[in-house]
Amino acid sequence: DWMWTSYVIFTLSQSLMLAVSAAYYLTFTGVPGTATYYALIMTVYTWVAKGAWFSLGYPYSFIVVPMWIPLAILMDLVYWATKRNKHSLILIGGVLCGMSMSLFNMINLITIDDPLETAFKYPRTTMPPYMTPIEPQVGKFYDSPVALGAGASAVLTVTMTALGFKLTTW
Repeated sequence: DWMWTSYVIFTLSQSLMLAVSAAYYLTFTGVPGTATYYALIMTVYTWVAKGAWFSLGYPYSFIVVPMWIPLAILMDLVYWATKRNKHSLILIGGVLCGMSMSLFNMINLITIDDPLETAFKYPRTTMPPYMTPIEPQVGKFYDSPVALGAGASAVLTVTMTALGFKLTTW
């Protein structure tokens, strides 16, 4: 089923992007705070993209609100609190990032409309966004692919963080 795959891939790709890049920038510069700066830039880009979709007439909930900044703050704090210990960044930062990202993704994905369903429902601008009907979401996540993606992401983020660290010491 395509829906299972899209949610799992979404959650994993979000975790991969944040964990690898945050660990890379942190260890490359050695300055706690760099990960949060990276996450802030990515969040701004995402809001610009979200605004573009909204202006085209798609519903506002079509794109997930990014939760990268709090996760990057966690990684920065681990790096600072452990006196720039790179292995602690991988283990503790990776675990905190993976578990938090999974939680945020579950909340985000349950509250938004399904992107593929939305794309078929709104192939072009037909109504202004404020007139878009809101349909009930009862039973949407019965066999939850969101939970599957969250669990896989939580397990794999430590490995992803290690990959980001490895990029600076190739």
